Amino acid sequence: MNMLNRYFLAGVILLTAVTSLNAQTEPRVRVAIAGMAHGHVNGFLRKDYRSALEVVGIYETNQAVAQKYQARYDLDPSIFTTDLSTLLDEKKPQAVWVFSNTFAHLEVVEACAPRGIHVIVEKPLAVDMASASRMAALAKQHGTYVLTNLETTWYSSLHEAHRISVGEKKLGEITKIVSHFGHKGPAEIGVPPEFFAWLTDPVLNGGGASADFGCYGGDIITWLLGNQRPLSVTATFQTNKPGIYKVVDDNATIILEYPKAQGIIQASWDWPFPRKDVHIYGRSGIIRTIDDSLYDIRLDRGQSPTQKTARSLPESFGDSVEYFAAVLRGEIDPKHSLSSLETNLIAMEIMEAARESAKTGQAVVLSKVRRN
Repeated sequence: MNMLNRYFLAGVILLTAVTSLNAQTEPRVRVAIAGMAHGHVNGFLRKDYRSALEVVGIYETNQAVAQKYQARYDLDPSIFTTDLSTLLDEKKPQAVWVFSNTFAHLEVVEACAPRGIHVIVEKPLAVDMASASRMAALAKQHGTYVLTNLETTWYSSLHEAHRISVGEKKLGEITKIVSHFGHKGPAEIGVPPEFFAWLTDPVLNGGGASADFGCYGGDIITWLLGNQRPLSVTATFQTNKPGIYKVVDDNATIILEYPKAQGIIQASWDWPFPRKDVHIYGRSGIIRTIDDSLYDIRLDRGQSPTQKTARSLPESFGDSVEYFAAVLRGEIDPKHSLSSLETNLIAMEIMEAARESAKTGQAVVLSKVRRN
């Protein structure tokens, strides 16, 4: 081996050692969990989160639910509490990750923001615009984040579709975006009873399938269109299975009018299989995401769609734990991202208008100034 190669190899070894040392010594973000009634807490606890996060406490008032998860994941019983304020004051987490019903998101932000504690909520941001606006005002007043976790934020196919259609403009001007989000229904897929109880409560969830899955489409369409607010929202909600979903909708279609485009949100608890995909139409092409990594693209008239696998996202963007940890460490600015407060406030405004439209049977024209 010549001298130049020896120097190069030594440099690679040194860089690898330094990178490994930094990864090992990087401080973990101190987080608390608020609520365990949301089934997504299972996904979080199954993750290898311990290299990035230190869970310093868990707040849950339902003892049966707390004991279930404590036993399932062999969690230290001493970190559980039924008093959120005491947990925040004694453990001083940097952030709270909320797995409660959606209605409770506001009370967690009200407890955390004045203490300078950031909050991550599971989608959607809130049950209504009044709650979302209050959360945003508290975050602004106290300089804290209120971030929303949506599963599709970590889909490489969606980010590649954004790069191609928005960044590179290969589709030409975007004219229509159609989103499909749903599954057979929470009862049919066997969600835990504490999850089902509030998912089917119009107060605690803000609706049924429309709230559960409509937020995905509102968030993604807003993101793809550069955080534009629609001019109007028209929606139809219905319940196809009233024997199961007695007081909430299980099917929803929402149409968004923009100056030069349309957005269509399809949300359902009455589909034969799960779907989380988006079709983006431009004047010179179409992209259709298929799953978390696959998509197809058709750019020329008469050309058959070409299926592709999206490149993997960078480590800090490919997983909710790594992403939010990087945001909380100040390494990533989340503004205008799929998780940002700005984007999810618009998605919340869309859902509030959709509920009004479904109730009245009329299109709802959004005011020029957002109510927040």
